[in-house]
Amino acid sequence: MLKRVFDILTSLIGLILCIPIFIIVSILIKSDSKGPVFYGGTRVGRKGKKFKLCKFRTMNPDASKKGPVITYSDDPRITKIGKFLRNKKIDELPQLLNVLKGEISFVGPRPESPFYVEKYNKEQLKVLDVKPGITGLAQLKFPAEESILKEENLHEDYLHNILPQKLVLDMEYIKKYSFILDLKILFRTLSILLKWRGK
Repeated sequence: MLKRVFDILTSLIGLILCIPIFIIVSILIKSDSKGPVFYGGTRVGRKGKKFKLCKFRTMNPDASKKGPVITYSDDPRITKIGKFLRNKKIDELPQLLNVLKGEISFVGPRPESPFYVEKYNKEQLKVLDVKPGITGLAQLKFPAEESILKEENLHEDYLHNILPQKLVLDMEYIKKYSFILDLKILFRTLSILLKWRGK
């Protein structure tokens, strides 16, 4: 209950404070390329329920038809404005709407696309027992995941190298969960974001 109350209050405050940013980013996206301002990627949430994870659109409108589910830093599908938004993690801000709706929390296992969840083993599927989050232990270890991935063997590298490591950390989070741990993860995440945006 405490976690949900925190999510509702903090996401509401965040959305109100971000109104000017939403307006500016929307104008930049529309001026840079044709297509919608927001992008809703299908993700798997708690108990396997699918939902649309809301982000600012950072790729060409037909990107899903021209490449894999995941991306890498030099992916040609990413727009000029999109690259800036991704580097500064501004594209993630609309996820505050998902938090407010109760589809995700601020902290929890990062929700994956159905394509990768279908490849989870029985043990890994336990991450679906809890609500996913914007950030977590896995995101602290892989804060710049796209910079690690390369076009060559993109899918195989993510599926067999990065994803298993993330799921181990997600399971660790579930076993050690506490509201204090959530706060620690949030503060560490904010620290990383501030360093990036200061560059």
